[in-house]
Amino acid sequence: MTGIAEVKARVVAACEKAGRDAAEVTLVAISKVQPLERVEAVLEAGHRVFGENRVQEAASKWPDFRERFQGVELHLVGPLQTNKVGQAVGLFDVIQSVDREKLARKLAAEFGKQGRVLPCYVQVNTGAEPQKAGILPDDADAFIAACRGEYELPLEGLMAIPPVDEPPESHFALLREIAERNGLKGLSMGMSADFETAIAMGATVVRVGSAVFGERVPG
Repeated sequence: MTGIAEVKARVVAACEKAGRDAAEVTLVAISKVQPLERVEAVLEAGHRVFGENRVQEAASKWPDFRERFQGVELHLVGPLQTNKVGQAVGLFDVIQSVDREKLARKLAAEFGKQGRVLPCYVQVNTGAEPQKAGILPDDADAFIAACRGEYELPLEGLMAIPPVDEPPESHFALLREIAERNGLKGLSMGMSADFETAIAMGATVVRVGSAVFGERVPG
């Protein structure tokens, strides 16, 4: 069984165990820093939803793949610099890393400029890690309100990357609580090591890299 087939089977099994419909969970294959041949193999296997961390890397490989494979949906899951917003809006289909007002403002302006409105997720720094992007949990409600009200962004949900050295459950629970009290249905949480736990706790999007592609090749 290939990596993508095995991960899809695990997603289905985790949904069944949680009493959920597998159609409720989107598997985003995180293709950052993966060799093109590995990405192509996953495309050949029929998967179409991918995630990238960097605008430049995505721009270098996805236009070509999109010409050859129909129906690709590309998610930006890494930090977005405001000077790359125009390029990102033209290239991606979903922005999962909205984390500050300056970015929200720039995205809103770019959506108007390009006539292309992308679903957005607010990234929450559930562990309040200084080196990590994301709005702090205590600031999330006000930021979500600003994104919806002042900037009129189409918010689908919230995204988080829990600290690597802590059990993820409390972080998934915190993200779910913030989403619920703000009436947001989308929960992008869970990666290769913990996506089954995330599904049990309500994830609607899981972001899986190494379990799909194998370990990244150091560059």
